[in-house]
Amino acid sequence: MSTLEEHVDIAVPIDTAWDSLHHAEEYPRFMDGVRDARAEAGGRAHLDVEAGGRSRSFEAEVSDHGDRRVMEWRTTGDPRLAGSFSLQPIDQDHTRVQARVEYDPAPVREAFGGPKGFAQANAIERLVRGDLEHFKEYLERQR
Repeated sequence: MSTLEEHVDIAVPIDTAWDSLHHAEEYPRFMDGVRDARAEAGGRAHLDVEAGGRSRSFEAEVSDHGDRRVMEWRTTGDPRLAGSFSLQPIDQDHTRVQARVEYDPAPVREAFGGPKGFAQANAIERLVRGDLEHFKEYLERQR
């Protein structure tokens, strides 16, 4: 299993960032490859994703630890992916958002592309880093 951790500092209060993570329908605005997303009953989410030239639908279980400002998620099917978003206040108007993604490269490669496709570690790192930057831009534009 590989683990990737990235973070970004955003010029918004922690409550603003936390609330935005809970609006799955907004994910296509800042997550590359996410074509559609929606929250479903029972702490689940559905995402339609395009990556490496392939389209897939994912169901994910989401659990909140609001007291610690941590949202954990994991896919319910293949490929198995899991991760979390952790928020820490920097000051009253700034928040650090840390994303953690755990994945097994082989099944991800099978789902999204060959040895030069999406499953390369650097491609996944670029995607997560880019999504965090887009999240930052999205939230800071809303202010």
